[in-house]
Amino acid sequence: MTPELKARIDKLVQENKVLVFMKGSKLMPQCGFSNNVVQILNTLGVPYETVDVLADFEIRQGIKEYSNWPTIPQIYINGEFIGGSDIAIELYQSGELQQMVEVALAS
Repeated sequence: MTPELKARIDKLVQENKVLVFMKGSKLMPQCGFSNNVVQILNTLGVPYETVDVLADFEIRQGIKEYSNWPTIPQIYINGEFIGGSDIAIELYQSGELQQMVEVALAS
């Protein structure tokens, strides 16, 4: 990964309390896993931003290296990598995701 790309991803992750790197956008997810994450965050009713990896090949490849996680979507809360769709579902069902988001938004 180039230093420039790492800096771009760092900036995105740091500037957004809740950020999802996904296929498509929150208004039009382009895969089922990305849609799952959007539905969960919409249900929580929290502000979040998305980055469409389909629109930026560098980010699409770079984010996998950045997080050391092979799949998309990827969720970041308060600058920390949380995981993908399956982890989001587990955290949502246990109530942990709500707490993580509330803490991030309060800070």
